[in-house]
Amino acid sequence: MSLYPREHYLKRLRPFFADTGLIKVITGIRRCGKSSLMACIADELRQRGTAERNLVFLNLDSRGLRSVTTPDDLDHIIEERVPDNGLTYLFIDEVQNVKGFETVINAYREDGRFSIFITGSNSYLLSGELATKLTGRYVELEMYTLSYCEYLGMLHFFGMQTESGMASFTEYLTYGGFPKALEYTDPDAKALYIQDVIRQIFEKDITAHSRITNRDTFERVQSYLINNYASPTNLTRIVQYLQHSEHISIKRETLAKYVRMLENAKILYKCPRFDLRSRKSLRGGEKYYLADPGVYFARNIDTRLSYGPSLENALYLHLRAKGYEVSVGKIGKLECDFIVRKRSQYAYIQVSMSVLDPQVEEREYRPFTMIRESYPRYLFTLDQLPLQRDGVRHRNLMEFLADDGDINFD
Repeated sequence: MSLYPREHYLKRLRPFFADTGLIKVITGIRRCGKSSLMACIADELRQRGTAERNLVFLNLDSRGLRSVTTPDDLDHIIEERVPDNGLTYLFIDEVQNVKGFETVINAYREDGRFSIFITGSNSYLLSGELATKLTGRYVELEMYTLSYCEYLGMLHFFGMQTESGMASFTEYLTYGGFPKALEYTDPDAKALYIQDVIRQIFEKDITAHSRITNRDTFERVQSYLINNYASPTNLTRIVQYLQHSEHISIKRETLAKYVRMLENAKILYKCPRFDLRSRKSLRGGEKYYLADPGVYFARNIDTRLSYGPSLENALYLHLRAKGYEVSVGKIGKLECDFIVRKRSQYAYIQVSMSVLDPQVEEREYRPFTMIRESYPRYLFTLDQLPLQRDGVRHRNLMEFLADDGDINFD
């Protein structure tokens, strides 16, 4: 079966394909496409003339390899499969299933004739031993689920029928971009698939690494954060809400631990607050965005689309996937949705469904009036006719995402 080539990620990895000194670490939420990306890399290597025997794949989540749980097990199955000579490409999927895998991977790296690619579905992959043993000897690529541009591209690649414009964009904002979810045309089937992905994350990426004494409380915390994505977060207020509305008693420290678990499992991404004037990150008031729009759809009975947070979430994921640093901006007493950074360059961004209402227009433009620097300012809406005002670059968000748009800092 043909694989949809996600060129954005392939382009970033190509310079390292044959590099035996650096381990290529591909991270991202389960089912975002890490295995398919490695298969696409192997396809390119075949086209360049690499022999099949020099392409070694190990999926440690597969039925035949789930019993591989120790470094010795891992070393043994690699040794069984690799040829005796020649540059060999070693692809290991879900390597974190083997506790202590780092020593084995490092030994093969030091051999000098292996170009190694590994994947993992949680942040624990790059903590502890790996970071210690391989400092400066790995390059990380974080994958996300399909962007809207990739979503349209994949539908076209496989000849799937899709309506253009707002209909397809609304479908993307509702069901999300898990690649396999595109195979299901029935909304209930999509929901069941994504629910299964979330269940696997809970079982394999959360409970396997952390002790949860009260699963029901953890589920309530998870539900609260998913339902309030793209909203400023205050842990003390969440504790109070759970106590008064859900009749659940939870310590602030426990709540903070649960939030970190969801981050580490890559269900949520934290967007910190950044003070424009002091140029420092701030504690508290950060926002959390979903790893995929489908997470909200699959975890809620009421799946009506709320465009405010949905549009923010889509733009946040797009910008992160493009390599930008993204923060919630604090400008005096006001906030703008995002401050986007790349190296020493900045841009300021507001997101709104529409600014046709004069009151909404004033609200969205107000933070821009507090900016004294000449950095570019962007307003993203779904309005068809751009508003020309105060040098702000007004863009249609749907078109920007469909075109795989970039932020212009000039």
